[in-house]
Amino acid sequence: MPPNLGKLKNLKVVMSSFTVGHGRELGIQRLGELNLYGSLLIKDLQNIENSMDALEADLKNKTLLVELTMQWKRNGTSIDSKKEEDVIENLQPSKNLKELSIFRYGGKQFPNWLVENSSWNMVSLVLYECESCQRLPPLGLLPFLKVLRISKLDEIVRIDADFYGNNSSSFKSLEELSFSDMRQWEKWECQAVTDSFPRLRHLSIKNCPKLKGQLPEQLVPLEILYIRDCQQLEASTPRAIFLSLEDCGKLQLDWGTMIRLGMRGHNMEASLLDIVGSDTLERLEIDLPVESTSDDCVSLSTFPLDLFPALKMLHLSANLQTISQCLIHNHLEDLTITECPKLESLPGNMHMLLPSLRYLCIEDCLRLESFPDGGLPSNLECLTIEECPRLESFPDKGLPSNLEEITLNNYPRLIGSLKGALGDNPSLKGLDIESMDVESFPEEGLLPLSLTSLTVSDFPNLQKLDYKALYQLSSLQTLVLNDCPNLQHLLEEGLPKSVSHFLINNCPLLKQRCQKEEGEDWEKIAHIQLLTIL
Repeated sequence: MPPNLGKLKNLKVVMSSFTVGHGRELGIQRLGELNLYGSLLIKDLQNIENSMDALEADLKNKTLLVELTMQWKRNGTSIDSKKEEDVIENLQPSKNLKELSIFRYGGKQFPNWLVENSSWNMVSLVLYECESCQRLPPLGLLPFLKVLRISKLDEIVRIDADFYGNNSSSFKSLEELSFSDMRQWEKWECQAVTDSFPRLRHLSIKNCPKLKGQLPEQLVPLEILYIRDCQQLEASTPRAIFLSLEDCGKLQLDWGTMIRLGMRGHNMEASLLDIVGSDTLERLEIDLPVESTSDDCVSLSTFPLDLFPALKMLHLSANLQTISQCLIHNHLEDLTITECPKLESLPGNMHMLLPSLRYLCIEDCLRLESFPDGGLPSNLECLTIEECPRLESFPDKGLPSNLEEITLNNYPRLIGSLKGALGDNPSLKGLDIESMDVESFPEEGLLPLSLTSLTVSDFPNLQKLDYKALYQLSSLQTLVLNDCPNLQHLLEEGLPKSVSHFLINNCPLLKQRCQKEEGEDWEKIAHIQLLTIL
């Protein structure tokens, strides 16, 4: 910083950061000379030797400073809490400050100026890694505060009425509240102040492993409620529109206002045993690791689809045995079922009861043996089947005529029945086939002539592509060959002229032959518009 900068009295100084050094020439006092404007990060506040030096920074009169970050550095030495409390007290900013962040402050209590004046204009406050602080100040008294983020305050055990300022209408402007990595936090006393948080929209609680008990009750539903890694938390959740819950205790859900719900992680099944259903829920994702459920644990064995008539998207990964359905669902478009080793059947009569289904994905369902009677919904456009070893044939009535994309993994018998299942299907555009043990692919007449995209992946013994079968695909535009280590060369006649996008990935023998200008097969592919060789 130029030594005489402070003598330019009418100059507004924009300084993104200031690092506190030792001695007056590098100390915090230099800020007192400047008419600071905008935002400022003050680093290495632990270097302030005398708390009175902080007073000389004169932050209280920097009325044009609207964003301030105070940052200490912890170097492993013991913390002089009293000194740091005096320093931060003397760093009181102007009442015009709108955003304040405090990082790694070592005092046991926050400064009095933080809440002593109700005329603060502050709208955002971040408290991070202030590990010695034992109580939170009455932040509920800040009248314009919209965003409050509190993280890594490891000495906080309880958050009580003092947090609200003993005011029945506290946090009256707060819209976003976040707690994270509060490892000793056990209780949130929030029921005594029933009219708090009238405008709260986002509530996030993450990695608070000892938290138990209650959460705030909301008159107006939250837009987003996010709870993660709070294994001992057993409570009624506030009403919310979008909920994301992961690795929590047993939570009592208010299903009445939900539009989207995501539940994943361990110990979550107990929260689903009292499903009451919802007329508003549109997206539901349940991902519960099967290994987390012991044999003597009560689990969700049946998913009652009829309790959610508004669902548009349903993703299930759990210890399910069945999906019960008797009613027609006119909204469900996306159904994904993964890692359900006990699932024995898909919803019965789904060809009639799921008329809007467009996307169906079935993965890692080891007991699933067949498609339901009547086949698949007629409007189905995309079908993915992976790691379902007992599933060996397509429905007797064939595949839907609207089907555009199919992904199959490790199903020689299923692929063998593909031709008969498709019939004269003119709609199929994309086909992704994985994990086949064959030396030549595809068989002549196997693939529908309507294909525009073909992906062949993980064929460890594939040596050649069948010329006649590929050249019949006059509409083929995209060809992807992935993980075919023994594929030796392309067709003698080259690829179909319609191919404009060709990707080779992890096919070492073929890659060598397709090197630009030098490879033996280069002339066969040089004309292709989009060519990728990896």
